Amino acid sequence: MELKTILYKVADFIATITLSRPKRRNAWTGRMHTEYRWALEQADKDPAARVIVVTGDPEGGAFCAGADLGALEGHSEKGRYDPGIADDIARPGYGVAPEFDANFAYHFGLTKPVIAAINGPAAGVGLVLASYADLRFAVPGAKFTAAHGRFNFPAEYGLSWLLPRIIGLTHANDILLSSRVFTSDEAMGFLNRLLAPDELMPFVLDYARRMAEGVSPGSLRVTKRQIYTDLHRDAASAVNEAERLLSEMATHPDYKEGVKAWMEKRKAEWQG
Repeated sequence: MELKTILYKVADFIATITLSRPKRRNAWTGRMHTEYRWALEQADKDPAARVIVVTGDPEGGAFCAGADLGALEGHSEKGRYDPGIADDIARPGYGVAPEFDANFAYHFGLTKPVIAAINGPAAGVGLVLASYADLRFAVPGAKFTAAHGRFNFPAEYGLSWLLPRIIGLTHANDILLSSRVFTSDEAMGFLNRLLAPDELMPFVLDYARRMAEGVSPGSLRVTKRQIYTDLHRDAASAVNEAERLLSEMATHPDYKEGVKAWMEKRKAEWQG
């Protein structure tokens, strides 16, 4: 696919997806969604990628400023919402569980962790992208907003389900019912850590690299699936499934390699 709105690269076991419409503050379009899902699918299939990092083009001064205002105006003129994507769009994360087979919920079906490096404002769908990441690191003062209330929209793409699980019902109600702007400095448990602008990407890439090298690909894949599947389970079912997986994964060569590498005080050479 010819990429026009994102940048994509793989290095050191990390797939980096950069939202890149700098003249529009990396605003979201149907084209960007199409390219983003294509890139996620490539990264999820690529054995050379073990962790996925999503960020915004720094020239845009934002992580993602939300839906492109031109697109919103077009929706208004048409009198209906048009996502701007085709039926043959890539389907990363689909087919794992029916609960994950929907826009942005597909992140939960991916086999690799997604880290959001939030280098500036994240509004509307930008907040959605950040929310569906597994880990979130941001710069001080970054602005966030759900934004939907200003346009007579509902809470978008499952935020009404997801945000209460990340930050609790009281804080989620504050964000979703008011559509107010809040900053990373009051992020109420939404973020893993705040970092200075010049430290953000070096820290995130180092974090991702240590994860890719120190944790077996099989463990990353299975643990991520446990986390999001167990949101729908009772505790006993989660324990029983964990015990089943433990017995199964102990037969994989990466288990022996992990023990051997630990004993020999060296990096493991994972088979994946």
